Amino acid sequence: MSASKRAAPALRGYVWLLLFLLYLPIGLLFLFSVNANTSLTFPLKGFTFQWYEKLFATPALLHAVGNSLLVAVGSSLVATILGTMIAILLSRFEFRAKGLLTGLATLPLIVPYVVLAVALLVLFRAAGIPLSLVTIGLAHVVVALPYTTLIVFARLVGFDRGLEDAAMDLGATYPRTLLLVLVPIAAPAIASAWITAFTVSFDEFALALFLAGKDPTFPVYLYGQLRFATTLPVMIATAVLLMAASLTLILGAEVIRRRAS
Repeated sequence: MSASKRAAPALRGYVWLLLFLLYLPIGLLFLFSVNANTSLTFPLKGFTFQWYEKLFATPALLHAVGNSLLVAVGSSLVATILGTMIAILLSRFEFRAKGLLTGLATLPLIVPYVVLAVALLVLFRAAGIPLSLVTIGLAHVVVALPYTTLIVFARLVGFDRGLEDAAMDLGATYPRTLLLVLVPIAAPAIASAWITAFTVSFDEFALALFLAGKDPTFPVYLYGQLRFATTLPVMIATAVLLMAASLTLILGAEVIRRRAS
């Protein structure tokens, strides 16, 4: 028996253990979201859906979720458009500052969000821009841009450029070629990039905490409510629903990405 075959059971066991540890907190959240007791302790006191009912009867909570959705939709749209443009520029053109542009586009991946939040806060204050959902959205565009750029760039690298040449030989201008040939072929990657950017924006906390102003997003609202024992189960129930939605979006993005590759 080869060494690879002997190692296979141990490797599978390690993978299953890793998955168990990753999803155990999600399972515990769901258990406590249907627990009749307000304290997060075992044993459970009873089964109930009252916390899910209360979350829909909490206007401030629903408003915070709406803020997160608004910011996520807007910032992910802008980040996807900009990321697609940068990906086209990097994959189709040669210019002197190409390396610099690549570094700037991916820099937010390595800069801690807290550092970036402080820097943007100082910038907005110096420019006289009041803190609001707009400032959060701008910050989320910055952090989502590397994801959208890399996802679309990976698709364009494997794209047959002969199709572009054929379209231009038939009389199409290059902008029209981009619109009618390149963008439709890259559409699955663009959709995957938007979903990824949406998820990054909706779940982001550090930037939103510094830049929220008086109108918080859901992660900031959730953080502010954790100190109240009576509202904790409602927050947990909301977190379960949003986590399920986030996982669905991530799986959808992965399916689209695989079809695009």
